[in-house]
Order: sequence, then structure tokens, then C-alpha cells
Amino acid sequence: QVQLVESGGGLVQAGGSLRVSCAASGRTFSSYAMGWFRQAPGKEREFVAGIRWSGGRTYYADSVKGRFTISRDNAKNTVYLQMNSLKPEDTAVYYCAARKMEIAVELLEYDYWGQGTQVTVSS
Repeated sequence: QVQLVESGGGLVQAGGSLRVSCAASGRTFSSYAMGWFRQAPGKEREFVAGIRWSGGRTYYADSVKGRFTISRDNAKNTVYLQMNSLKPEDTAVYYCAARKMEIAVELLEYDYWGQGTQVTVSS
């Protein structure tokens, strides 16, 4: 069982930066691939970024490539999403999710979810 708690969301101006974190419980965190998803009002939840269990491989949605960076610290059971050059269209609730071993882009591939953290980018 893995429990996930996101933090670090907030209000930022367009062009600014924000880092959201996801703290995981459980001794086997290092065996899980982690993903960040987001859901804007009236839209479906979408994949943003993923990182392999070892941290050696990452994958990004085209919409955030070059602006967002996912990383993890297995010693702290935490995964991060550094968001730079933020745009109003990045406004959403950001969720972290966990699944065994490898990255996936589909929501249904993930077994555990956090409660989400709101990120709002003003123009």
C-alpha cells in the first residue's frame, strides 16, 4: 500500500516558477514509477510527466517538455515537479500517482493517487 500527499501548489504569475512535491508512505517507494497528472476545470485528467522507479528515465507530455522537470529522492520518499515558464493554461489540480516499476501515460495504469494540489497561473 502506498499513500501519496501532494504539496506546494499555489498562485503564480505567468512566466514564473513553482515546485510541487509528492510525499509517499511505504518502504517500497523506490520500486514504483511515479507520474504527475493534471486536471483543469471541465477537462479530463491528463498525463504531465513520469519518472522510472530508479529515476534513470523520465517522460514528458509535449505541452510541458522543456519547461517542467520531474525528479525523485528515494531516500526521502518524495517526487518533485519543477515547473518553469508557467502559462495560464497550466492552471489545474496536479496529482501524483504511483505504479510498479515503469512509467505509463494512461491514468488506469496507476494504482495509487494523491488528493491533488491546486496550481493557478495568472496572466
